[in-house]
Amino acid sequence: MAAVHTRAARSARARLVGALTSTPEGSRRAAAALGHERGYGSLEELLADDAVDVVHVCTPNALHAEQVLAAVGAGKHVVCEKPLATSPEEASAVVDAADAAGVVVAVPFVYRFHPMVREARARVRSGEVGRVLTVAGSYLQDWMLSPEDDDWRVDPERGGPSRAFADIGSHLVDLLETVTGDRVSSLAATLSTVHPHRAQHRDVATEDAAAVVVRTAGGAVGTLLVSQVAPGRKNRLHLEVAGSAESLAFDQEDPERLWVGRRSGSLLVPRDADQLAPDAARLCAVPAGHPQGYQDAFDAFVADAHAAARGAAPEALPLAVDGARAVDLTAAVLASHRSGGWVDVPAPRTAPPAPTASNAAPTPAGAAS
Repeated sequence: MAAVHTRAARSARARLVGALTSTPEGSRRAAAALGHERGYGSLEELLADDAVDVVHVCTPNALHAEQVLAAVGAGKHVVCEKPLATSPEEASAVVDAADAAGVVVAVPFVYRFHPMVREARARVRSGEVGRVLTVAGSYLQDWMLSPEDDDWRVDPERGGPSRAFADIGSHLVDLLETVTGDRVSSLAATLSTVHPHRAQHRDVATEDAAAVVVRTAGGAVGTLLVSQVAPGRKNRLHLEVAGSAESLAFDQEDPERLWVGRRSGSLLVPRDADQLAPDAARLCAVPAGHPQGYQDAFDAFVADAHAAARGAAPEALPLAVDGARAVDLTAAVLASHRSGGWVDVPAPRTAPPAPTASNAAPTPAGAAS
């Protein structure tokens, strides 16, 4: 992920000050490979560098909260890969620390930054969709299909207690709540570990798939399916929202169009800035008819995160409160699976104020961790 973050930071015209890995030699190699100015020998050295304004945290999940808290304590703005933390308590600590320090902590729920997601959101907000009745979503991948497929995320000590849901289900629920403006208030979940043993891990304790039934605060009901063992599906994130007047469907593997369903006269809306709501149009990086995809969405996210570090307030930027929301939802999914019943999901935390002028970065300079 450091390469994706680096490309996005470069696109945002950030100065790439340096990189940090688990060893000084690894840091030097990463800096050379990614085009950063230097490699750091330790996190303390990185945080002591006044040239660094924004720290991008791309380390294993279990390290996120500790490293973000250290960066925030040093007065740095942060872009932290999700999950923000592996427990609700750690996530709350990060939210409180960022609020107290007046710095930005952004979490890359980057699918929000597809223009057609923003178009869907605008249509719900304008009332065109009517009252949201049902939601149906899935996030399907196949990269863990075989028992020979393995990854550090399988280990709860490094990846946290949830794998498939925390890794990709969090994106699906974030998309649902971003588009509808509603929140999941309760859920019932069941998890499945398809392979009890993998190439480098015995007695696997994290899930390959999750099925979740949800209720929202606004009264909608829905179903969500998350799987990393779905043959042929590489990154199929799909959300369909049915309202009392219209339905909307977005498919991340076909992100250039939004399906608008009507009882008579359904249509496909193309990614054409001249036809879209202002917040969707601003995210159109290339002219209509030219494909735009994942890296473009990531670039837009980082550009907005760095703008927030300078004191701006970009629309729908996912912050620490959103990262903590995903951690709460993951905890609820795990609790429901254990109990076999419905679980209430805590209400979202209140978003913190914009960064103070003294902490705003005039020209963000980044360091990958």
